[in-house]
Amino acid sequence: MAGALNGIKILEIANYISGPFASMLLADLGAEVTKVEMPGQGDPFRGWGENAYSPTFCNFNRNKRSITLNVQAPEGKEIGMRLARDADVVIENMRPGVLDRLGLGYEAVRAVNADVVYCSISGYGSEGPDRDRPGYDTIGQARGGLLSLLTDLDKGVGSPLSDLLTGMYACYAIQAALIHRARGGGGQKVETSLLQATVAFVGENAARYLATGVVPDRNSRLREAQVYVFPGSDGLPFVIHMSSPQKFWHAVTRVIGRPELKDDPRFVDRNGRFRNYDQLHEILKEAFKRGPREHWLKLLDQHDVPAAPIMNLKEVLEDPQVKHLGMLVEMSHPAMGAMRLVGSGIRMSETPPQMGVPPPAIGEHTREILARLGYGEDAVEDLRKKGVV
Repeated sequence: MAGALNGIKILEIANYISGPFASMLLADLGAEVTKVEMPGQGDPFRGWGENAYSPTFCNFNRNKRSITLNVQAPEGKEIGMRLARDADVVIENMRPGVLDRLGLGYEAVRAVNADVVYCSISGYGSEGPDRDRPGYDTIGQARGGLLSLLTDLDKGVGSPLSDLLTGMYACYAIQAALIHRARGGGGQKVETSLLQATVAFVGENAARYLATGVVPDRNSRLREAQVYVFPGSDGLPFVIHMSSPQKFWHAVTRVIGRPELKDDPRFVDRNGRFRNYDQLHEILKEAFKRGPREHWLKLLDQHDVPAAPIMNLKEVLEDPQVKHLGMLVEMSHPAMGAMRLVGSGIRMSETPPQMGVPPPAIGEHTREILARLGYGEDAVEDLRKKGVV
């Protein structure tokens, strides 16, 4: 079945997560992605395992072809420009100005490919006082305010959230630019950064701060959304999300055998439960100590209260609903072997995302890609000896 983006060619000059994740999302939808990697090195994530095919690399690089290419060499730059001239989209996540200096920046590519959608991803943006600072995921989370909302200030978060968010915002911008181009508007440059994407993502909390002057922390959202976390008597944690509807609060009082609490002046409405969150938390915590997690989850489900166990990843991947959604994808590379990866986060009735091509070995498609550009075997071998590919 054809993908929604079949026929779209993407040139990826990017490493780690944000750029590769953006291009992978587009590849799942049918776009043809050519990934440029340095000869002998490749994407640094390749080395996060026992060989140059680590699980971390594989997670962000399915459905792609890999060419090794030293774009710093004149011949490598020429090949890079030929690939860019034929591309619908270029995605890069180098520091601002790096590809400009190498002759592969937006202006240079646009001069030979006026319809290109050129996506630049950086740590802080291409302008401003911090444009040249190094940007990595945790720095984006810290500078963008996300860490302060997710954890105590002396701890980090065990997920590359800013990188992933930035890749998603990049993907969103690229698709909008492709639609604009299809309507006759031509190509354009699109940009995002770890900082910009992260600040945009925390907009809900920022809006409340701008309205009230109260700086939110990791507990603010819990109070606002009436979220409570408890262990059962077996020590297993679960979460309740009461949100705004009164029916959820009334149901909780029945579940714990304290129906009189629904009329308690401290908790009678959402504003009261917000103001007296800590008192209510302690009351509920004591009540839920009386039984194991599964007992409470069954009762809460019977009363239609939004509740769930807090699962680790082993539990998530064994969850019947996750299995029903087909979230685990098995792939096999002819040389690197079998792997299991998490699949797409979307469904489409007519053009579903597909995960048919395993992540490439480093430079796996170099000869094939160069052959398309007209390079014969002798020319490719000469480039290899020079360290260009």
